Amino acid sequence: MTVAAVGLLAAACAGRPAPATKVATPGTSAAAGEAGPSASSPSSSGATPTPLASVGRGEGTLSVVAIDGYAEWGGVDPKVKWVGTFEKETGCKVSLRYYDPRAAERPGDFPPSSFDVISVTPEVGGRLMDEGKAAPLNTGLLHGYDEIPKRLRTLPSVTRGGHVYGVPYVWATNEILYDTGKAGPDGPESLFTDKGPVMFRDRPLSLADAALVLKAQGTDVGADIKDPFDLTDAQLDAAAELFTSDEDGEHTFWRDPVEVVQGFATGSVRLAQATPYHLDVLRRGHKPVRALTDRPVTGWADSWMMSSQAPHPSCAYKWLDFTTSPDVQRRVSSWMGLAPANPKGCTGAARRICADYRVGTAQAFRGVYFAVRPKAYDKWVERWSRVVS
Repeated sequence: MTVAAVGLLAAACAGRPAPATKVATPGTSAAAGEAGPSASSPSSSGATPTPLASVGRGEGTLSVVAIDGYAEWGGVDPKVKWVGTFEKETGCKVSLRYYDPRAAERPGDFPPSSFDVISVTPEVGGRLMDEGKAAPLNTGLLHGYDEIPKRLRTLPSVTRGGHVYGVPYVWATNEILYDTGKAGPDGPESLFTDKGPVMFRDRPLSLADAALVLKAQGTDVGADIKDPFDLTDAQLDAAAELFTSDEDGEHTFWRDPVEVVQGFATGSVRLAQATPYHLDVLRRGHKPVRALTDRPVTGWADSWMMSSQAPHPSCAYKWLDFTTSPDVQRRVSSWMGLAPANPKGCTGAARRICADYRVGTAQAFRGVYFAVRPKAYDKWVERWSRVVS
């Protein structure tokens, strides 16, 4: 099994620290949030902070808040590590915390003086921008930034008001997988109309996939949908109703990628909302699974952001620069089974992942609606809670 396949399984089964509950400190620095703001920290007055003009030698420490698997120091697999490389190259000792982005909706989450950089989903990143907790960036200080495709660099999930707030890290698309021995779907609507069991990703933004079906059907409510992540209340209700129309109760919801692999491997799933990497893993396991090639589809790009009150801004920029490097991009892609934002990371074990996502080709982003935190996200959360209850 390749490193990529091992990464997918390890993310669920191995001894990785539980998100938001345990702290990994590969360096010798204090725990995240103990250091106070430095003299060069952005203002906390509420005004948009000015992007850093230049990067200094570094403050000697860096507080990193990461999605599980996005900053590895060898705790799961001694061969999978890049945090230590950063420390050696920059002299910035890393204090690392993991968090679960699905649970990041509590009031007071992410005090901006308690971290320097954070990896974010579009939902979390949108919230940080809305709340003024993310700093606008001087991308001229990031050597690998221009190697990231313009489509990713200009996404609404990382930009706001003419400023750049996020550096794309990894991305993926959603597609429909089916067991060829049990299903022959005609199109995306089959997720909601075919006999189950059907598996969906447990995420409020999955409502956007239903919105694409409504848009394709051209019904009264779907005809006016231009962006599946920007829906009226009526469109949102109609999208939710597609999920709840399952009278047999054969809709299930996955949070861990391994659940999809296990579902098809055991024959307990006929169709599923999944990713190209899921398909690759199943094919290597000689499972009779294919994907619909229909587009448009939804996708998402996760990124790194810097706190608006980063205690260690120079080390923060060094980290942002480091994460765009081809070496780190290769490592995180092959570990997580996600496409690297920088196509130069498509080497070694990441080549197969890049082929899955067509990285570097004109087809990579064709027909992809990338996720952004909806303006009325609380309504999406409320509708989704009804779907999964």
